[in-house]
Amino acid sequence: MRKSVKYLLSSILVLIAVIGLSGCSSKKESSKDSVPTILMYQIGDKPKNYDTLMANANKILEKKVNAKLKIQYIGWGDYAQKMAVIVSSGENYDIAKADNYVVNAQKGAYADLTKLLPKYASSAYKDLDEAYIKGNKVNGKLYAFPVNGNVFAQQTLSFNKKYLDKLDMNSDDVNSYKDLEPFLAKFKEDNPKKVALATGNMFRIAENFDYILSSELPFAVDYSEGADGKTIINPYDSEKMKEDMRVIRSFYKKGYIDKDAATNKTGYPLTTDNWLVRQETQGSLGIGNQALSEAAGKEMVSRSITTPAKTNTQAQMCDFVINNASKHKITSLKILGEINSNPELLNGLVYGVEGEAWKKVDNDRIELLKGYKDGYHMAAWNTGNADIVYNTKDVTDEMIEQKKEDTKNAVQSPALGFQFDSSSVKTEITNVSAVMNKYIADLNTGTVDPDKTVPKLDKELKSAGYDKVLKEMQKQYDEFLQK
Repeated sequence: MRKSVKYLLSSILVLIAVIGLSGCSSKKESSKDSVPTILMYQIGDKPKNYDTLMANANKILEKKVNAKLKIQYIGWGDYAQKMAVIVSSGENYDIAKADNYVVNAQKGAYADLTKLLPKYASSAYKDLDEAYIKGNKVNGKLYAFPVNGNVFAQQTLSFNKKYLDKLDMNSDDVNSYKDLEPFLAKFKEDNPKKVALATGNMFRIAENFDYILSSELPFAVDYSEGADGKTIINPYDSEKMKEDMRVIRSFYKKGYIDKDAATNKTGYPLTTDNWLVRQETQGSLGIGNQALSEAAGKEMVSRSITTPAKTNTQAQMCDFVINNASKHKITSLKILGEINSNPELLNGLVYGVEGEAWKKVDNDRIELLKGYKDGYHMAAWNTGNADIVYNTKDVTDEMIEQKKEDTKNAVQSPALGFQFDSSSVKTEITNVSAVMNKYIADLNTGTVDPDKTVPKLDKELKSAGYDKVLKEMQKQYDEFLQK
């Protein structure tokens, strides 16, 4: 009997020990799992000091949201194709810069943030202009976390001031591509080995068009003053687009544009010194030009060639989305919320290491140091909330006030908030996209004669089912305008 009791007690002690060890193991695993690493896909080039930037950022994120962030970069020319594969294959990720936002949202690829965003990222949400919400709602729901940058935009022709001064020419009267002719001609004569107009295969001619799906597909609404605004058109058939293409074609033939522009995936980096003028997307010109000069590492001079406007394109300029299959939706949203509301975190990413790349000169101004250089920080426009990015000491109070005024006065595209449901014409859109891929770079860089090529484009678009897509799109747009 005593042996039985003794044996029973021994068994119980062994069992308790096993349970205790299991408990310790569970606690260790739980502790390990309690600090998840969130995977984000981002467009662009990985910073050379990525490990340092992320180590600093993750110290803050661990403390604030009990999580770490890992950013995986995909190059500019490859992002759309690779993200399409990632989304369609169901590959595991948590956050991504949205690509083909509306279509993927309609497919259910992204998490519905309509109620979650105001709850778990309330501070960042409050900073968003209503146009961001309106321009990103799909079937009444919000699937995007928009980066609060320039809610309105205009396309500008931006000059390297150093070369402009050498030419002894004033850019004040430049309001269109055509106005560039004398500048490009003189620059090319003086600098035969440099590029007069910097372009690449992603260069797109700018006009007052709000593209319904993307600038890669020929469906747009004209928001120019006096324009109809109620009719969706093929912009490549419009007279003003044709005239622009003819001008760009003449530049190409005269050697102002590189011969390989249509196939050049890298373009001409902003920081290089081998071009006279380039096209840029900017908000308010004063503060925008100052930011552009800082990013370029040289003084720039910009001239607007389109009307400042709030469009779907601008509202969706940089959307972050959360994978609908992510196991860490709330944590991912909290990370985005922290990046977009925590000045210490965001400025450490977009300017680099404090003390090495920049230092504060007062509460809302900073001075850039020698350590601030290209490749050692992240871009502001696709990282976080511009309202909490510190201004450099060269940004004046007048520039800041002008930005507020410009935002208030920017026109609103009549199509803002219209999201096309493409479910009934998926095949046709795929076919239209294939046709555009064949022609779009050549037409926009002047590589081909638009008067000969656009008729060929129209013929192939018709065969691809363009008219069917346009009819369905116009029908939905009419319903949208009636509401």
